[in-house]
Amino acid sequence: MTSLGNYTTDSTNGHSNILRHEKCDAYLLIHLETALGEGFRTFLYSLGLAYCFIGLSAITARFFRSMESVVKHSRTVEMIDPLTNTKVVKNEKVWNYTIADITLLAFGTSFPQISLATIDAIRNIGKLYAGGLGPGTLVGSAAFDLFPIHAVCVVVPKAGELKKISDIGVWLVELFWSFWAYIWLYIILEVWTPNVVTLWESILTVLQFGLLLIHAYAQDKRWPYLSLPIERAERPEEWVPAEVVKYRPLDKVHEPHSEVSQVGEEENSGIVDIFSIHSGEGTGHFYRNLAGEDVTESSTLNNGNIIPEESDILSIWKHQFVDALMLESAESRKLNNIYLRVARIFWQSLLLPWKLLFAFVPPYQIAHGWIAFICSLIFISGIAYVVTKITDLISCVTGINPYVIAFTALASGTSWPDLVASKIAAERQLTADSAIANITCSNSVNIYIGIGVPWLIDTLYNYIAYNEPLRIDNAEGLSFSLLVFFSTSVACIGVLVFRRLTIGAELGGPRVWAWVTCIFFMLLWLIFVVLSSLRVSGII
Repeated sequence: MTSLGNYTTDSTNGHSNILRHEKCDAYLLIHLETALGEGFRTFLYSLGLAYCFIGLSAITARFFRSMESVVKHSRTVEMIDPLTNTKVVKNEKVWNYTIADITLLAFGTSFPQISLATIDAIRNIGKLYAGGLGPGTLVGSAAFDLFPIHAVCVVVPKAGELKKISDIGVWLVELFWSFWAYIWLYIILEVWTPNVVTLWESILTVLQFGLLLIHAYAQDKRWPYLSLPIERAERPEEWVPAEVVKYRPLDKVHEPHSEVSQVGEEENSGIVDIFSIHSGEGTGHFYRNLAGEDVTESSTLNNGNIIPEESDILSIWKHQFVDALMLESAESRKLNNIYLRVARIFWQSLLLPWKLLFAFVPPYQIAHGWIAFICSLIFISGIAYVVTKITDLISCVTGINPYVIAFTALASGTSWPDLVASKIAAERQLTADSAIANITCSNSVNIYIGIGVPWLIDTLYNYIAYNEPLRIDNAEGLSFSLLVFFSTSVACIGVLVFRRLTIGAELGGPRVWAWVTCIFFMLLWLIFVVLSSLRVSGII
């Protein structure tokens, strides 16, 4: 395929024009694409980009189910009861509540953006100028996380229901590191070494993610001198309340005492609850009810996780492919509205190639979900690679600045896992901790890892090969976007604080005020997108 690097920017007085009229000779699959009209090519590439985002939403369900299995993993701990002096055996979760929010949840949901930025850095390796696609997407994704996702989370709870942050100390720590991440990025671009990133600056950027983890854990454990003296409100032991498990028989698998139940994806609108430890419903498709007592690791139960035998694993994996080929579930067949049935069949037909591809991801019951977790990330990286190629082509054909595409289409499309995760947390969790923590932590991860790692790759190569730093194309436009984001984010956090002081919670509350907050957050996002796009395009 023809290199796209020569078509992504067109600078005039240090700024990129929003539109150009040069002919684009790059193509995606075959050279005949260049013979098509620019408008038709733009339409085809836009459809391809949208279809990639559909694929990203399809892998999201499987990715979240594997993440749930990782998070709910527990271990057996023996303790001595100080009152009775007897040995007590209990199950303790392996993952700390706060660390799980910052790492698995925030890092996992930000992985599409991180993959896209890393791929953009690798394909630009050896060049003195960094690509703008990765940083633009990550800054745009931060704005999408903070404004539209907060807007959704505010209106998700039922009318009158209040959900507030229980551990305000941990949230303040996460909020500090989130704000500092963007201040730090501005310092790099405009203060210390304007328009240039050095090797040491990129190293310090990545290391600050470790400082975030240490500080948040210290606050969660209330370590002296490292934590804020703020008491934690009562927090439920489980992340979501227990629910009645509903199973419906589908098939018998090898053993008379085991029952495999299938839950259609349409029952849950394709969204799996990553916080549910008790519920048997979700888009993981298959669960097993096993009779008998708890035994050792080699048996069916291990530290609270159901471990099917090898033959059952193969059956579950086989059913993943069978389920991928099903265009209509039993529930949709019961619908009386023929148009709704046809619409669902059409949607499932669009998803079929993706579902069939993602059926190769091993069942999440293996190794506490880690194998499925890693395989899902690999598929997400593959989609991100295709997205970068298509985005370059759209920029090449239309002449639209790649930063503008990154701020809008890419940021929104790749932030889908963040939106789903926070929505589910706001809807199902008893508190607002994980819903809001996912937003603030994702923004920190976007800078410390999403921008830090790609810049580290490029600066390290340039330092070794040329003894030169990495120059940032249109750094002034990116810095302006950071200032706009910082200003609007202060307004967003101010509204959350005001809601906490007035109605007693960040999320939910009276329906009218919830929708007013939602609309205000969406206006802040529009302000960021419009001003940033005009600036990087050289219009303002």
